[in-house]
Amino acid sequence: MVKNRIASALTILAMILLSLFIYSPAYAQTCDSSCANADECRDKIAKCQEAWNQMEAAKKPHVDALRKMEGDIAAFQARIKTIEADVVKKAGAIAKGEKELAGFLGVAARRIREFYIRNTRHNPLAAFFSSQNIGFALRVMAYQQAAVNEDKKAIAQTAISVKDLEDKKKALESERASLAYIKEETDKRAASVRKLVGEAEDYQGKLTGIISSLTAKQKEILSEKSGTFQTTVGDVPLADDPASRPDYNPGFSPAFAAFSFGAPHFKGMSQYGAFGRAKSGQLVEEILRAYYGSGIEIKKDYDQNKEIGVAGYGRVSIETYVRRIYEVPNSWGDENGIEALKAQAVAARSYALAWTREGTGGNICTDEGCQVYKNSDKGGKWGEAVEATKGWVLMKDGKIIKAWYASTSGGYQESYDALSYREDGSHYNTPAFWDTPSGRGGWTSQAYEKIAGSPWFYKGWYRSRSGDSCGRSHPWLSSEEMADILNAWKVLFDGGGDSGRVTPQGSCWGGNPYRIDELRSIGGFTRVDGVSVTYSDGGVTSSVTFQTNKGSTTINGNDFYKAFNLRAPGRIALKSGLYNIEKK
Repeated sequence: MVKNRIASALTILAMILLSLFIYSPAYAQTCDSSCANADECRDKIAKCQEAWNQMEAAKKPHVDALRKMEGDIAAFQARIKTIEADVVKKAGAIAKGEKELAGFLGVAARRIREFYIRNTRHNPLAAFFSSQNIGFALRVMAYQQAAVNEDKKAIAQTAISVKDLEDKKKALESERASLAYIKEETDKRAASVRKLVGEAEDYQGKLTGIISSLTAKQKEILSEKSGTFQTTVGDVPLADDPASRPDYNPGFSPAFAAFSFGAPHFKGMSQYGAFGRAKSGQLVEEILRAYYGSGIEIKKDYDQNKEIGVAGYGRVSIETYVRRIYEVPNSWGDENGIEALKAQAVAARSYALAWTREGTGGNICTDEGCQVYKNSDKGGKWGEAVEATKGWVLMKDGKIIKAWYASTSGGYQESYDALSYREDGSHYNTPAFWDTPSGRGGWTSQAYEKIAGSPWFYKGWYRSRSGDSCGRSHPWLSSEEMADILNAWKVLFDGGGDSGRVTPQGSCWGGNPYRIDELRSIGGFTRVDGVSVTYSDGGVTSSVTFQTNKGSTTINGNDFYKAFNLRAPGRIALKSGLYNIEKK
């Protein structure tokens, strides 16, 4: 009866599952990977995503049911093993009891036989009346009766014990048989459900492939209209920290890391770019005009005795000041980079004169906030470069430009107003361009910073300037951690939560940041499976597309940059608007 009820219930469950999955092929009929324009691609992506979501909703309760079935099967198996062990124990106990019972029966039989023989040979009444000691006779008879009674009692107790063990053994064997049947039936139903769930997941996998194909075509179409593009990073210089490199193994998979192209800013001259240009044969004037514009004037007879104010050191002549700048290594001069040192000397001289308004303004600072200055000549190849360019300054329309520079731009130089420091309304915008011999087409493979081997050209940042990493040993994030960034983006740009709580977790930051599960309940992203990026002609990451538990999600590059830097754990950060997301 119990077996029949179980079988009926499991059959009904299988029918329900079949009814829920039976219509999945209908979605495939309207979900194919062909599209002729961006709108058609968008519509088909939406249809395919809807089909994927519906299948996910239909599949979930049955995945949960399958998980429960598998748990029940494991429990049945464990109980069957326990019962089998108990049956073995009870069989042993029964055998022991039966042996004891046989012993008792043997003793009792012997005593009864002896008692019978005595009674036939000697009439107990005759013995009683003939006994000279009646008390002795009574004691003998009482002893004999007691022995018989004790034998009866032992035999009865042992028989009852054996009977009880046999009953328990039969009950266990019955339970074992029932559980084995239920397990077998559950196994069969679980296999059916497992097959259905597998087919649903295979179908979702096909949908994901179609969505990816449609998304790629959509991006290709939109890129032609908007000027965005995709490219592989290729062979890039190694970062100065092994854990910050794309070949680092974080020890788990999937793993995601954000890699910045360049740091700390991207305006003016790239120091490593200048080094790469020098190694490629360019001379100082060509390098300067590349970064500050072909329309600038390189004045070569500026007053070498002009004094400027230097914080903590008083008034210093401009040439003495430049000899004491520590911004680039002397070793570059020995690596075909002397022209880069010359360009740096001219830029440093121009920057200091503009900053101090040619000595009439305030004192220039001596750290990286302005230029690194020490109270002694740097000497070496740097001294040679300063001497070779003494009196050289960069000007536009007779006004010294504020010649910005930075370590590494990542291959794209941003424009800036090099005369905005002046109060006379003057303006001059430097060029914006891809810093390669062949423009955008040469990025990243031909980037001058790559030629120079800049360790900041492509780097995953996870430490502060002081070296603190807030307990992180690398910049790689798990699937759940990257999903947490997406949930933070949801709160920041779609609402539904307190954007003020979108901060990193951990003691390094304090405040009241969202827990991962809290953000998950708002954004709904639980995992990230894949990622791709597109870049704009303007030198920034245009968009980031993630494959997630909710399907394909595309985020504006600047929006993701903000969400990532607000929520990424520890000191992990993007240093540039031009970045890539790696998956391994």
